Amino acid sequence: MQSEPAQRAADLQAFREIRAEQNADLAETREEVRSLRSLVRAFVFYVNDLSAQMRQQGIEPPAPPARIEEYNRTGV
Repeated sequence: MQSEPAQRAADLQAFREIRAEQNADLAETREEVRSLRSLVRAFVFYVNDLSAQMRQQGIEPPAPPARIEEYNRTGV
């Protein structure tokens, strides 16, 4: 019984450390997702510009893969 408060305090400290680590991991993951979204958007504009240049030269660019069509339709 006497060790219970000390054990609770140790458990609480462990929980706080785990939560802090998870929050840091989540923040890092969110930043990665933001960065990747930005990269995808930039790549979309780049590929669109290249495709437009090809069309100006009378070259029809290849059809994009199905996943790209889905992204263009849904943005996801």
